[in-house]
This record gives sequence, C-alpha cells and structure tokens, in this order.
Amino acid sequence: MNNSNVPSYPPFIVRVSGVWLRHFNVYSKSLFSNSLPPFLEPLIFLAGIGLGMAGYLPKMAGMPYLTFLATGLPLTAAMFVAASECSYGTFIRLEFDKVYDAMLAAPLSVYDVLIGEITWAATIGMFFSLVVVVVVACFGLVPMPASLLTIVPGFLTGMMFAVASLLVTSFVPNINQFNFYFTAFLSPMFFFCGVVFPIENLPHALRIAAEIFPLTHVVRLARCFDVLTLSPVVLWDLFYIIAFTIIIGWIAINRLRAKLIQ
Repeated sequence: MNNSNVPSYPPFIVRVSGVWLRHFNVYSKSLFSNSLPPFLEPLIFLAGIGLGMAGYLPKMAGMPYLTFLATGLPLTAAMFVAASECSYGTFIRLEFDKVYDAMLAAPLSVYDVLIGEITWAATIGMFFSLVVVVVVACFGLVPMPASLLTIVPGFLTGMMFAVASLLVTSFVPNINQFNFYFTAFLSPMFFFCGVVFPIENLPHALRIAAEIFPLTHVVRLARCFDVLTLSPVVLWDLFYIIAFTIIIGWIAINRLRAKLIQ
C-alpha cells in the first residue's frame, strides 16, 4: 500500500512544546510588566501582615510566624499567575486575538493546544514560586536548600489552577465575569487554606471546606518539603492533586474543544 499521501504529524511532545514556546515568546516580550505583580504581591503581603503580626504571633505550627507565611506565599503566587494566564489570557486568545484558530490551522489538535496551555501555566507557576522562595530565603525566612523543593508543589499548583481556570473560561461569556472567579473562589482560598494560619484553627465546617479547596493540599505539601518531614496526610494531598487535575482537566478540555470546533 502506498502511504506517501498520508500526512505525517510531529510527535506529541513536539506539538505541545510548540504551543509552550509560543506562549513563552509572547510572555517574555513583556516580561517586566507580566512578572512584576505576581512577584511583588506575596512579598508585600509578607511585609505588611508578617511584620505586623509576628510580634503578636511568635510561633505558628511550631515555626516562627514569618516562616509560616513565607512557606505558603510561593504557592499563592503560583495560583494567581496560573489562574490569570488560563482565564483572562485564554479568553483573550480565544475570543479577541483568535490565536487558537491560527494554531488549529497548523498540524495541532485541540488537545495539543490546551495541554500546551496547561503546561505553560504550570511552568510559570513553578517559576514564580521559586522566585518568591529565593527572595524570602535571602532574609533567612525559609530553610535552605530544602525550600527549593517548593518548585514541585509550585508546578502542581500551576497545573491545578490552570485546569480550574480553563473550566471557568469554558462557561464565561464576558471577560468581566472573571472578577467573580477571583473574588469568590481564589481570594477565600488565600485566607482559608493554611497560608495565613493553620486550618486546624478553623471551625469544623470550615476545616471540611478547606479540604475541598485545591490550594490547601499544595500548601501542606510544600511545608512538608520545607521541613523535610512526611506525614500520612501527604498521601491524601497527592491523591487529591492528581484526581483534581485529571478530572477537572478532562471536563475543561472537552468543554473548550466544543467551543473551538464550532
């Protein structure tokens, strides 16, 4: 049989890497304006809240309060940057710039495009979590080199909030409605998922709610890496992270696939 007319496609990893590289090139052109807010926000919060409260709360969960905050804030940086990239960023590429239309004209499938999108968001989540760790480490607030392992939960944070944000994007008809996502979903997680204080201090009902939120599990995982101790709850955290990413990612990709092939 003559297969000379059968089109050949690049390997899957090459296709996804092409999407990742496109996002990297665009992002790096405005690197300063893109990177300054997610870099400064956790540091401003650390300075404003940490320095103010450290005198009243010298210890939190067996560690100085500034260290407690500094081990959680890198994950919030990863959360916000990945959520922004796959909500506002994806919506603009989808509805205004028509970037995906051009991508799908190339030898790329919808799955290639969206998996590349998720991988890119996970990468910048990992990058910003590392940057925050390095900066706070310069002030001696986190244990080194153990805290460099935060890049692992940073990457996982980026993946989880990438798929969650893609799911939200699949429902949102107007870009202004992302305000509800950031205000009603992301902001409560910042305060009730163990970043500012341990979830054990919450009422029972809120502790249950905190276990449902994805940020809780990566923050707890990061703190285990910081102190190089493992507890049985880490297995639950890993299971949650994997299940959340696969299930929400599958729903989000298939919903967006329906929009992209209309």
